[in-house]
Amino acid sequence: MDVEIGPLDLSAHVDEALAVQAVAFGLSADEVAVRRQIVQRHMNHPGARAFGATTADGRLVGFVYGMPNDRAHWWSTVVEPYLRARGLDHWLDDAFVITELHVHPDHQNRGIGRTLITTITDTATEPRSILSAIDTESPARALYRSLGYEDLARHVLFPSAPRPYAVMGAPLPLRRAPGPS
Repeated sequence: MDVEIGPLDLSAHVDEALAVQAVAFGLSADEVAVRRQIVQRHMNHPGARAFGATTADGRLVGFVYGMPNDRAHWWSTVVEPYLRARGLDHWLDDAFVITELHVHPDHQNRGIGRTLITTITDTATEPRSILSAIDTESPARALYRSLGYEDLARHVLFPSAPRPYAVMGAPLPLRRAPGPS
């Protein structure tokens, strides 16, 4: 791996991180502006933390952030009915949420995403982790499965999101498995 993984002051580097997310996830300038406010708000939640992947010349090429779940958070209120319908809403309790994980496309398939997610979840005191991902077969979903995440709910609709999502959960610590991410 040609990057260094370490704690990231996401509030101070939000624009760099969102530039990575915009390229990796295909966000418009308007979507980036909305997400900037969301990220800044999230980083004020107790236990919120971030890690970044930085090149030798100091360029941020990947990041992950998350926090202990709170059923009062917007994300939880959206996914809770989907999980409850499957008898799995207990996953929302005592869980660490991976809020965002993105790696610049020029740096994907090098193990950066895997290292970012295992590094942040290794700092969690909660016994499990949950996240949402676009509900399609993708390299991201394959990575999450390789780490032990399983589908808890599928076809989850977030307001204003054009595509459905899957909610995935895994016991912590995450499974260690070789392979690119």
